[in-house]
Amino acid sequence: MNSPNRNMAIVRAVREQKRSPSKVAKHFGISRQRVYQILNAFDAGGAQAVAPKSRAPHTHPQAVPDKLRAEIVTIRRQLTRHGLDAGPETIAFHLERDGKRSPSTSTIRRILAKEGLISPEPKKKPKSSFIRFEAAMPNECWQADITHIFLADGTRVDVLDFLDDHSRYLLSITAASAFTGPQVAAELTRLITTYGPPAS
Repeated sequence: MNSPNRNMAIVRAVREQKRSPSKVAKHFGISRQRVYQILNAFDAGGAQAVAPKSRAPHTHPQAVPDKLRAEIVTIRRQLTRHGLDAGPETIAFHLERDGKRSPSTSTIRRILAKEGLISPEPKKKPKSSFIRFEAAMPNECWQADITHIFLADGTRVDVLDFLDDHSRYLLSITAASAFTGPQVAAELTRLITTYGPPAS
């Protein structure tokens, strides 16, 4: 333990209690040389001089450099100006596509929030307020969804899936760099040919 109380206890043991530096060193489990260092520091600067120094690093290697912060803000503003998705995942994709190291999406979100570029979300409803919808019979209702994912090399892939809402049967799942409306319609037509049309 290297607390100010410990160092001051060493000073008091020698100066006030008149104990020898050798005995004090043995009592505190340190070298006699260290006792003299503490005494000399106290003589030169008082109690503050023997207070332990912070062990926190002077630099933070994980901190996002100012240049990268500015680039994140610039990308956000450009995407927003063009009416495109400007979320942290998309910003990370653009950074990686340009060969730059991207911080985590949570770090990007914090940077955007600090710059006032993210509006705080309203308080979410409790889960108990949601009403779960489920079709009563198979083929009563199909759901389609497109999910954006990023591969390990940073490539963005869109995943299109169709699901029967009653049985949760996965009718189809396909991946592409992007899906157009006609491609989605073509996949729906193929599924109708295979399974028959859903009620909705």
